[in-house]
Amino acid sequence: MIELAPASPCGDLLPLQVGDMILAELDLGSLTLVAPFAGQVEATSDALHDAHGVGFPDPGVAIRVWDTLCLWSGRAQALLAGPEPDAALASLAALTDQSDGWAVVRLSGAGATDALARLVPIDLRPGAFPPGSAARTLLGHMTVTILRDPADVAETAFTILAFRSMATTLVHELETAMRRVAARAEAG
Repeated sequence: MIELAPASPCGDLLPLQVGDMILAELDLGSLTLVAPFAGQVEATSDALHDAHGVGFPDPGVAIRVWDTLCLWSGRAQALLAGPEPDAALASLAALTDQSDGWAVVRLSGAGATDALARLVPIDLRPGAFPPGSAARTLLGHMTVTILRDPADVAETAFTILAFRSMATTLVHELETAMRRVAARAEAG
């Protein structure tokens, strides 16, 4: 019988460094989409808080407590990253395991904001997108979720989630933007 070995979404494409910027793959642990049933947002938030220490996030917000991250991922949806969801949540919300469905990368370093700004139509400056912010947007032609992790002290670091099937394209687009920003910095 053939035994399959697990492979990360980005494979051997990462990590890479261009100038002062670093692009690396992240493992956020279990990824579960949480979609509260009608009228159950508050109860779901309470259950999330009781079980995992984080509530259901408001739009555009990411909440982290230790190894648990809960980020807004669309209308009445959040992505719980880290632990397996508590069983009590199943009576309050639809839970969908998406652990194998995402490529997750971290772009950091001087120039990271400029590189990412070339690819997304949102304001990434710290005043507009501070730590704890999350946004669903387009990166080139791909739908992504971008967050500034509330626990990440680097002001120039972003976590980017894209569909696993787009991992190679995600890395290519980011690497191209990183190279252009680095070349511009070298040229002065």
